[in-house]
Amino acid sequence: DDPRMPTVAGLRRRGVSPASIRAFCERVGVSKRDSFVDVTLFEHAIREDLNASSPRLMGVLRPLRVVIENYPEDAEESFELPLNPGDDAAGSRAVPFCREVYVDREDFMEVPAPKFWRIFPGNEVRLRGACLLTVTRVVKDDAGEVMELRATWDPESRGGNAPDGRKVKGTVHWVSARHAVPAEVRLYDRLFTEENPLGHEDRDFLEFLNPESLEVLEGCMIEPAIAQFGGLSRIQLERMGYFCVDPSSEGAGLVLNRTIALKDSWAKVAAKS
Repeated sequence: DDPRMPTVAGLRRRGVSPASIRAFCERVGVSKRDSFVDVTLFEHAIREDLNASSPRLMGVLRPLRVVIENYPEDAEESFELPLNPGDDAAGSRAVPFCREVYVDREDFMEVPAPKFWRIFPGNEVRLRGACLLTVTRVVKDDAGEVMELRATWDPESRGGNAPDGRKVKGTVHWVSARHAVPAEVRLYDRLFTEENPLGHEDRDFLEFLNPESLEVLEGCMIEPAIAQFGGLSRIQLERMGYFCVDPSSEGAGLVLNRTIALKDSWAKVAAKS
Protein backbone atom coordinates (compact mmCIF):
# COMPACT_ATOMS: atom_id res chain seq x y z
CA ASP A 1 0.00 0.00 0.00
CA ASP A 2 2.94 2.37 -0.61
CA PRO A 3 1.23 5.53 -1.98
CA ARG A 4 3.71 5.62 -4.87
CA MET A 5 2.56 2.26 -6.19
CA PRO A 6 -0.13 2.08 -8.91
CA THR A 7 -2.16 -0.44 -6.92
CA VAL A 8 -5.68 0.02 -5.58
CA ALA A 9 -4.33 -0.07 -2.01
CA GLY A 10 -1.58 2.43 -2.85
CA LEU A 11 -3.93 4.81 -4.64
CA ARG A 12 -6.42 4.65 -1.76
CA ARG A 13 -3.74 5.53 0.82
CA ARG A 14 -2.53 8.38 -1.39
CA GLY A 15 -6.03 9.84 -1.46
CA VAL A 16 -7.08 9.04 -5.04
CA SER A 17 -10.87 8.76 -5.08
CA PRO A 18 -12.85 5.94 -6.72
CA ALA A 19 -14.55 8.61 -8.86
CA SER A 20 -11.15 9.66 -10.26
CA ILE A 21 -10.31 6.09 -11.23
CA ARG A 22 -13.70 5.55 -12.86
CA ALA A 23 -13.44 8.81 -14.81
CA PHE A 24 -9.99 7.83 -16.06
CA CYS A 25 -11.15 4.35 -17.13
CA GLU A 26 -14.11 5.83 -19.01
CA ARG A 27 -11.83 8.18 -20.94
CA VAL A 28 -9.22 5.64 -22.00
CA GLY A 29 -11.71 2.90 -22.82
CA VAL A 30 -10.88 -0.79 -23.23
CA SER A 31 -8.41 -2.28 -25.67
CA LYS A 32 -7.53 -5.91 -26.48
CA ARG A 33 -3.92 -4.91 -27.16
CA ASP A 34 -1.23 -3.51 -24.89
CA SER A 35 -1.31 0.27 -24.98
CA PHE A 36 0.49 3.20 -23.39
CA VAL A 37 -1.53 6.01 -21.77
CA ASP A 38 0.12 9.24 -20.66
CA VAL A 39 0.01 9.52 -16.86
CA THR A 40 -1.05 13.16 -17.15
CA LEU A 41 -4.50 11.95 -18.26
CA PHE A 42 -4.89 10.10 -14.96
CA GLU A 43 -3.57 13.09 -13.03
CA HIS A 44 -6.07 15.35 -14.78
CA ALA A 45 -8.92 13.08 -13.68
CA ILE A 46 -7.64 13.20 -10.08
CA ARG A 47 -7.39 17.01 -10.02
CA GLU A 48 -10.77 17.45 -11.66
CA ASP A 49 -12.52 15.31 -9.05
CA LEU A 50 -10.66 16.63 -5.99
CA ASN A 51 -11.11 20.25 -7.05
CA ALA A 52 -14.87 19.77 -6.97
CA SER A 53 -15.11 17.63 -3.84
CA SER A 54 -12.26 18.55 -1.47
CA PRO A 55 -12.72 20.97 1.45
CA ARG A 56 -10.12 23.77 1.59
CA LEU A 57 -7.88 24.30 4.61
CA MET A 58 -4.67 26.23 5.17
CA GLY A 59 -1.39 24.61 6.13
CA VAL A 60 2.18 25.86 6.35
CA LEU A 61 4.73 23.26 5.29
CA ARG A 62 7.88 25.27 6.10
CA PRO A 63 6.80 27.49 9.00
CA LEU A 64 8.20 30.96 9.67
CA ARG A 65 6.81 32.76 12.73
CA VAL A 66 5.41 36.27 12.36
CA VAL A 67 4.77 38.42 15.47
CA ILE A 68 2.19 41.17 14.87
CA GLU A 69 3.44 43.79 17.29
CA ASN A 70 0.40 46.08 17.25
CA TYR A 71 -2.06 43.24 17.94
CA PRO A 72 -2.93 42.66 21.64
CA GLU A 73 -1.02 39.71 23.15
CA ASP A 74 -3.99 37.97 24.78
CA ALA A 75 -6.55 38.75 22.10
CA GLU A 76 -7.81 36.38 19.45
CA GLU A 77 -10.59 36.28 16.90
CA SER A 78 -11.68 34.16 13.97
CA PHE A 79 -12.53 34.63 10.33
CA GLU A 80 -15.19 32.62 8.52
CA LEU A 81 -13.82 31.11 5.30
CA PRO A 82 -15.60 28.77 2.84
CA LEU A 83 -14.75 25.08 2.82
CA ASN A 84 -15.16 25.02 -0.95
CA PRO A 85 -15.63 28.32 -2.84
CA GLY A 86 -17.24 26.44 -5.72
CA ASP A 87 -19.83 24.68 -3.57
CA ASP A 88 -22.00 26.82 -1.27
CA ALA A 89 -23.51 23.68 0.24
CA ALA A 90 -20.10 22.70 1.65
CA GLY A 91 -20.41 25.40 4.30
CA SER A 92 -17.58 27.23 6.03
CA ARG A 93 -15.13 26.93 8.90
CA ALA A 94 -13.91 29.39 11.54
CA VAL A 95 -10.18 30.12 11.16
CA PRO A 96 -8.66 31.44 14.41
CA PHE A 97 -6.30 34.43 14.39
CA CYS A 98 -3.99 35.82 17.07
CA ARG A 99 -0.84 37.92 17.60
CA GLU A 100 1.50 35.23 16.25
CA VAL A 101 0.97 33.40 12.97
CA TYR A 102 2.98 31.07 10.77
CA VAL A 103 3.62 31.79 7.10
CA ASP A 104 5.59 29.68 4.65
CA ARG A 105 9.29 30.41 4.34
CA GLU A 106 8.95 30.18 0.57
CA ASP A 107 6.66 33.23 0.70
CA PHE A 108 9.41 35.40 2.26
CA MET A 109 12.43 37.05 0.66
CA GLU A 110 14.53 39.56 2.55
CA VAL A 111 15.72 41.01 -0.75
CA PRO A 112 12.84 40.48 -3.19
CA ALA A 113 13.38 39.26 -6.73
CA PRO A 114 11.73 41.18 -9.59
CA LYS A 115 7.92 40.75 -9.59
CA PHE A 116 7.97 39.09 -6.15
CA TRP A 117 4.89 40.50 -4.39
CA ARG A 118 4.65 38.35 -1.32
CA ILE A 119 6.42 38.96 2.02
CA PHE A 120 9.45 41.22 2.29
CA PRO A 121 10.33 44.13 4.58
CA GLY A 122 8.16 47.18 3.97
CA ASN A 123 5.73 45.45 1.60
CA GLU A 124 2.06 45.21 2.48
CA VAL A 125 0.67 41.72 1.89
CA ARG A 126 -2.71 40.08 2.42
CA LEU A 127 -3.11 37.21 4.86
CA ARG A 128 -5.74 35.15 3.08
CA GLY A 129 -9.19 36.03 4.44
CA ALA A 130 -7.78 37.82 7.50
CA CYS A 131 -6.05 41.19 7.12
CA LEU A 132 -3.33 43.29 5.52
CA LEU A 133 0.10 42.99 7.12
CA THR A 134 3.48 44.70 6.70
CA VAL A 135 6.81 43.23 7.87
CA THR A 136 8.87 45.81 9.76
CA ARG A 137 11.81 43.79 11.06
CA VAL A 138 13.65 40.52 10.38
CA VAL A 139 15.00 38.60 13.40
CA LYS A 140 18.02 36.36 12.78
CA ASP A 141 20.16 34.01 14.85
CA ASP A 142 23.94 34.25 15.27
CA ALA A 143 24.45 32.32 12.03
CA GLY A 144 22.36 34.81 10.07
CA GLU A 145 19.38 32.49 9.57
CA VAL A 146 15.96 34.13 9.66
CA MET A 147 14.16 33.00 12.82
CA GLU A 148 11.05 35.17 12.82
CA LEU A 149 9.49 38.30 11.40
CA ARG A 150 8.06 41.31 13.22
CA ALA A 151 5.11 43.01 11.57
CA THR A 152 2.18 45.37 11.96
CA TRP A 153 -1.39 44.91 10.76
CA ASP A 154 -4.13 47.26 9.64
CA PRO A 155 -7.10 46.66 12.01
CA GLU A 156 -9.42 48.27 9.46
CA SER A 157 -8.57 45.56 6.93
CA ARG A 158 -10.29 42.65 8.70
CA GLY A 159 -11.33 40.12 6.09
CA GLY A 160 -8.38 41.04 3.85
CA ASN A 161 -9.66 44.16 2.12
CA ALA A 162 -8.54 47.75 2.64
CA PRO A 163 -11.39 50.18 3.41
CA ASP A 164 -9.74 52.88 1.30
CA GLY A 165 -9.57 50.55 -1.72
CA ARG A 166 -5.77 50.48 -1.98
CA LYS A 167 -4.37 47.64 -4.07
CA VAL A 168 -2.35 44.82 -2.50
CA LYS A 169 -0.78 42.41 -4.98
CA GLY A 170 0.44 39.60 -2.74
CA THR A 171 -1.79 37.10 -0.90
CA VAL A 172 -0.35 34.31 1.27
CA HIS A 173 -1.79 31.52 3.37
CA TRP A 174 -1.14 31.38 7.12
CA VAL A 175 -1.97 29.52 10.34
CA SER A 176 -2.47 30.86 13.87
CA ALA A 177 0.56 29.83 15.95
CA ARG A 178 -1.58 29.42 19.08
CA HIS A 179 -4.04 27.06 17.42
CA ALA A 180 -1.93 25.24 14.81
CA VAL A 181 -1.88 21.44 14.67
CA PRO A 182 1.65 20.00 14.10
CA ALA A 183 1.91 17.47 11.31
CA GLU A 184 4.25 15.30 9.30
CA VAL A 185 3.66 15.86 5.60
CA ARG A 186 4.78 13.33 2.99
CA LEU A 187 5.22 14.83 -0.45
CA TYR A 188 4.79 12.02 -2.96
CA ASP A 189 5.75 12.43 -6.60
CA ARG A 190 5.93 10.19 -9.65
CA LEU A 191 7.70 6.89 -9.09
CA PHE A 192 9.66 7.11 -12.36
CA THR A 193 11.49 9.92 -14.11
CA GLU A 194 10.39 8.64 -17.53
CA GLU A 195 6.81 8.56 -18.78
CA ASN A 196 7.41 5.04 -20.12
CA PRO A 197 10.30 3.37 -18.22
CA LEU A 198 9.74 0.16 -20.22
CA GLY A 199 10.33 1.96 -23.52
CA HIS A 200 14.12 1.46 -23.50
CA GLU A 201 15.10 -2.00 -24.73
CA ASP A 202 18.74 -1.62 -23.71
CA ARG A 203 18.09 -0.36 -20.18
CA ASP A 204 16.52 -1.72 -16.99
CA PHE A 205 13.34 0.11 -15.99
CA LEU A 206 14.69 0.36 -12.41
CA GLU A 207 17.28 2.84 -13.68
CA PHE A 208 14.45 5.35 -14.04
CA LEU A 209 13.24 5.23 -10.44
CA ASN A 210 12.73 8.77 -9.19
CA PRO A 211 15.06 9.46 -6.21
CA GLU A 212 12.81 12.38 -5.27
CA SER A 213 9.54 10.43 -5.26
CA LEU A 214 9.16 11.05 -1.52
CA GLU A 215 10.07 14.04 0.63
CA VAL A 216 9.11 13.99 4.31
CA LEU A 217 8.57 17.32 6.08
CA GLU A 218 8.42 17.47 9.88
CA GLY A 219 7.02 20.29 11.97
CA CYS A 220 4.41 21.46 9.47
CA MET A 221 1.49 23.49 10.85
CA ILE A 222 -2.15 22.94 9.86
CA GLU A 223 -5.22 24.96 10.82
CA PRO A 224 -7.26 23.34 13.64
CA ALA A 225 -10.24 22.47 11.40
CA ILE A 226 -8.16 19.45 10.30
CA ALA A 227 -9.29 17.72 13.53
CA GLN A 228 -12.71 17.01 12.02
CA PHE A 229 -11.22 14.90 9.20
CA GLY A 230 -10.39 11.27 9.94
CA GLY A 231 -8.25 8.68 8.19
CA LEU A 232 -8.26 8.76 4.37
CA SER A 233 -10.16 12.08 4.31
CA ARG A 234 -9.24 14.18 1.27
CA ILE A 235 -8.55 17.91 1.58
CA GLN A 236 -6.91 20.71 -0.35
CA LEU A 237 -4.24 22.74 1.42
CA GLU A 238 -4.61 26.09 -0.29
CA ARG A 239 -1.79 26.84 -2.76
CA MET A 240 -0.06 23.58 -1.75
CA GLY A 241 -2.03 20.76 -3.34
CA TYR A 242 -4.41 17.92 -2.50
CA PHE A 243 -3.72 15.77 0.55
CA CYS A 244 -5.08 12.74 2.35
CA VAL A 245 -5.05 12.04 6.09
CA ASP A 246 -2.91 8.91 6.49
CA PRO A 247 -4.51 6.07 8.51
CA SER A 248 -1.48 6.07 10.83
CA SER A 249 -2.59 9.51 12.11
CA GLU A 250 -4.93 7.85 14.59
CA GLY A 251 -2.05 6.83 16.86
CA ALA A 252 1.13 8.64 15.85
CA GLY A 253 0.08 12.26 15.41
CA LEU A 254 -1.23 13.89 12.26
CA VAL A 255 0.28 12.60 9.00
CA LEU A 256 -0.75 13.96 5.59
CA ASN A 257 0.04 12.32 2.26
CA ARG A 258 0.14 14.55 -0.80
CA THR A 259 -2.15 13.10 -3.43
CA ILE A 260 -1.13 15.50 -6.17
CA ALA A 261 0.07 19.08 -6.62
CA LEU A 262 -2.33 21.76 -7.80
CA LYS A 263 -0.47 22.08 -11.09
CA ASP A 264 1.60 19.74 -13.23
CA SER A 265 5.23 20.64 -12.46
CA TRP A 266 6.44 17.83 -14.74
CA ALA A 267 5.19 19.70 -17.81
CA LYS A 268 7.79 22.40 -17.20
CA VAL A 269 10.53 19.81 -16.73
CA ALA A 270 9.60 18.12 -20.01
CA ALA A 271 9.55 21.45 -21.84
CA LYS A 272 13.07 22.30 -20.63
CA SER A 273 14.46 18.92 -21.64
